[in-house]
Amino acid sequence: MIINCGPLTGFTQARYVIHMSTGKRLVLFRLPSIDPTSSKPNEKEGWSYYAMEAECPHAGGPMADSLIDIEDSAYVASCPWHAYDFNVETGESSVGIKACTYPIDVRGDNVMLEFPAEDGLNVALSKIEPVSEKVKLKNARPSETPTAKQEDSGMARYLDDDATLCDWAVHILNTAHPEHKIELTTHLFAIFTEREASSSPMEIGRGTVTAPDQPPREKMLTVNPGAMPRTGRGGTLKSRIAMLHALANIELWAIDLAIDICVRFATFQTEKSSEQLPRAYFHDWLKVASDEAKHFSLLRTRLEEMGSHFGALPVHHSLWLSAQETAYDLRARISIIALVHEARGLDVNPMTIQKFRLSGDAESVEALEVIHHDEITHVTTGHRWLTWICNQEGTDPVQVFRSNVQKHFRGPLRGPFNEEARLEAGMDKRYYEEMPNVVAAS
Repeated sequence: MIINCGPLTGFTQARYVIHMSTGKRLVLFRLPSIDPTSSKPNEKEGWSYYAMEAECPHAGGPMADSLIDIEDSAYVASCPWHAYDFNVETGESSVGIKACTYPIDVRGDNVMLEFPAEDGLNVALSKIEPVSEKVKLKNARPSETPTAKQEDSGMARYLDDDATLCDWAVHILNTAHPEHKIELTTHLFAIFTEREASSSPMEIGRGTVTAPDQPPREKMLTVNPGAMPRTGRGGTLKSRIAMLHALANIELWAIDLAIDICVRFATFQTEKSSEQLPRAYFHDWLKVASDEAKHFSLLRTRLEEMGSHFGALPVHHSLWLSAQETAYDLRARISIIALVHEARGLDVNPMTIQKFRLSGDAESVEALEVIHHDEITHVTTGHRWLTWICNQEGTDPVQVFRSNVQKHFRGPLRGPFNEEARLEAGMDKRYYEEMPNVVAAS
């Protein structure tokens, strides 16, 4: 049967989740046409539309969060959990399993979906939800003039078209203004991704620039982690503001961590095989950085809606201390930042969300749920690239992880663990159960 998904003007983002009345969920992709001269039924005005099942047929991973690449003149979506890849038009993959895809036909100004239904079964469209992917920027420059008014100190400074990824990374790391940092981060991910599909991909610039020892911060009262005021349990407005402020500080450092892992380790080579990091590595971490920018913007916006602002309370730099501790080894950096700190976020996020839900703060709950969902994919990214390194080097990623935790993480990995979310991200119990209470040497 043919289902009208709505007018073209209603589709402005890259992906949407379609909910059917049967409970089935699909992902609708809106992607730039690879060949603008073609005239396929699913294409119009330079855009191509595709629909596929929302759950990866391998292990149920969320295809709404898939990574999109172009291979052999076709779009391929890679599951964020285990990187299984699927042609978005045919559903075929390189691993032998196939995803269900659904033909799209653009008729006039409407997007029409062909959905199979048994005779006599009434199937309808329940709702269409855009997948959250945009930050809430305050004073972003007009998109059509990204280099305008460079002399205006109130605007972020953009680099020219010849800048490498590492040039951009160091520029972002050295940007103290948080609004400029999130603007530049999302811009870098957008242009890097756009140029990956062109004939002139962005140069990486391996080894041409040096990352700063510590990114600067603007007008922030910094204290030691132990001197931070208690946030409370979320029962009062003051307590909820303190909790969101602490989370916003974490997200701001998380931007720098994802950017830093691109430039600091750009010249990394695996032992024995001497493999360089592939371009997909940089794309994945720029996606993480862009997500973290979105998260900061959601929390900053919510703080202002609640009558406060980011910078109103003290902050600490403990996350960057872990970055400095692991600056010499990519395996250690991924282990501690992505698979300890980020994974710990998966453990505590549901409890934090419940505190806000019990307080009736639905707006904060919505933002925190977006953050939790994204952070599962961030742990997946860490797991993917530690596994890639270990596969190249003939080592066991679990043992490499556990060894680095013993060296660089002070104290035990304490539960309770969100086993379901960790498993979604690729971390089974071997990674975190029965870890000895080891304190790293200072």
